[in-house]
Amino acid sequence: MTGYIFRRILQAIPVFMGTTFLIYFMVFAMPGDPIVALFGDKTPNPAVVAQLRAQYHLDQPFIVQYLIYLGGIFRGDFGLSFSGEPVTAILARTFPVTARLAILALLFETFFGILVGLISGLRKGKLFDASSLAVSLVLISLPIFVIAFVGQYVFGVWLGWARTTVGSGAPLQDLILPALVLASVSFAQIVRLTRASVIETSGLDFVRTAYSKGLSSRRVIPVHILRNSLIPVVTYLATDFGVLLVGATITEGIFNVPGVGNTLYQAIIRGEGPTVVSFVTVMVLIYLVVNILVDLFYGLLDPRIRYVK
Repeated sequence: MTGYIFRRILQAIPVFMGTTFLIYFMVFAMPGDPIVALFGDKTPNPAVVAQLRAQYHLDQPFIVQYLIYLGGIFRGDFGLSFSGEPVTAILARTFPVTARLAILALLFETFFGILVGLISGLRKGKLFDASSLAVSLVLISLPIFVIAFVGQYVFGVWLGWARTTVGSGAPLQDLILPALVLASVSFAQIVRLTRASVIETSGLDFVRTAYSKGLSSRRVIPVHILRNSLIPVVTYLATDFGVLLVGATITEGIFNVPGVGNTLYQAIIRGEGPTVVSFVTVMVLIYLVVNILVDLFYGLLDPRIRYVK
């Protein structure tokens, strides 16, 4: 196990280096001067421009800029935004909000998605199965901003059960509606994945053997059917959790959530190159860590998986 973890970390290093290089290249190596763009239509003082370019190392060759940035990452220094605020301070302010939103959404989609998918798979062809498939198809077909606006109107304006926007400090109760909206599409995907996997697993020999030995459904369904049906679901949840953690830009924007996605979008609009690069770098790190953890979790779900060369 230790050797496998070490190999996975070694494999993640070139992925991290390659993605950070591409991100930095796409932001800073393209035509145009981000410092001049900060001044808009005004003509900046050349001395001020030179000072800012030196401060952000933009007067250096591109490869030197990248190496300086990479060295800062290994020291835990993600640089300064163009407003002078450390990017780590921005992350420290926005990431906890997005983390709360992501965990809430993940709990909703995991619990309800697996539950509905399991019942649908066990009752294939029945009314519940047909209804769940129809609902999941509708949710997958609708754009997320449509679901968000409908949720705002129904639960916020019409019924008055929730606030239409997130308040100051992003309290947990204000994040429930955005989390439900964020979880809706993933819920539909998990229902369909779980259903298909349960149907396939239910027809395998070891399940029929378990029933033939006299084991009850209470034993066979959770231990033999559900556990062996969760591997594709866990794979999807891992990817989705990475997406949720790095911020759902549209949902955070509609509900005015002061999280990573909303902040990243504002940074792109303002041309905040250091903020964009640093935020995306953190996203890459999150994806890599989540994927390694999920690979390790597979062994708990399926005893046939062994981490050997």
